[in-house]
Amino acid sequence: MRENLLDSAGYANWLKEIKERIRIARQKVALAANSELISFYWDLGKMMEKLSASALWGKNWIEALSKDLQDEFPDMEGFSKTNLYNIKRLYQFYKDDVFSHQAGGKIPWRHHVEIFTKAKSMEEAHFYIKETIESGWGREVLALQIKSQLYQRQGKSISNFKKTLPEPLSDLAQQTLKDPYVFDFLTMTKPFHEKDIEQQLINHITKFLLELGKGFAFIGKQFHLMVGETDYYIDLLFYHTKLKCYVAIELKNTKFIPEYAGKLNFYLSAVDSLIKQDDDKPTIGILLCRDKNNFETEFALRDIHKPMGVSEFKLTEILPEELKSSLPSIEEIESELKKLE
Repeated sequence: MRENLLDSAGYANWLKEIKERIRIARQKVALAANSELISFYWDLGKMMEKLSASALWGKNWIEALSKDLQDEFPDMEGFSKTNLYNIKRLYQFYKDDVFSHQAGGKIPWRHHVEIFTKAKSMEEAHFYIKETIESGWGREVLALQIKSQLYQRQGKSISNFKKTLPEPLSDLAQQTLKDPYVFDFLTMTKPFHEKDIEQQLINHITKFLLELGKGFAFIGKQFHLMVGETDYYIDLLFYHTKLKCYVAIELKNTKFIPEYAGKLNFYLSAVDSLIKQDDDKPTIGILLCRDKNNFETEFALRDIHKPMGVSEFKLTEILPEELKSSLPSIEEIESELKKLE
């Protein structure tokens, strides 16, 4: 009987719908449970804050509270001494902030701990809460973004978007870019070339897309364009699903020079003429360099009519083997220190 049902297209479609509804229901239950937990922690933190102010029971009352709650509720997690301190810190950090109280139930408790223990301002905390909700970050990804100082880097690229794109597209495009981009998942040994960096970025495409940010869809590397009778190749081509436009990225393993902007401007014109569809927004260019002078970069972009931004990028450089072998070992350093003693 079951086999006959499984062979039926009508039953298969109905079963698929049922499964999807179950998944949605489970998500809602989990979200509701998390919201209740954060709300409970908020209230508990408020009670603990008031008790701290009165100082009735000395310095070790949180440790005593932890033991009493764990004895009473042995099947519940969250009542360790460390977690109770974090619950108190949750309320202390957010107590005057309506946004965080309202949005708090949408992200898990461990995400909150990661944010309020490391954010240096309420604005920074808001940023990571919103990004976590919109991007669905796991805790490890959130921790990585905080460690790489995404808040400080977001929207900091030098660009000409204000002059070349209409609002609000110009603001949205600016917030899409960062400066610097941190490719710490790449480990390169000098001398290395742009093509080496490009290939490693493609080899680590998931981490690369995470660093670029949400909305980037990879189209290709060394993307071929023919203009007239000449072949040209864009280092990396993406499509941005939110901006609704192509994004051409050029890698330069040197300091920025104005000629780079002219070459990228040419590529953007080629993409707009040969690839862009009528309903696509103007193609955006991102020039990634190892270094730049901000005044010189702004000056170079002043009369460029295609939208582009210039950012630095950083990666992890490792010593070549021949240099490693010439460095003293730990044992040799310790030996010399003993001689000095």
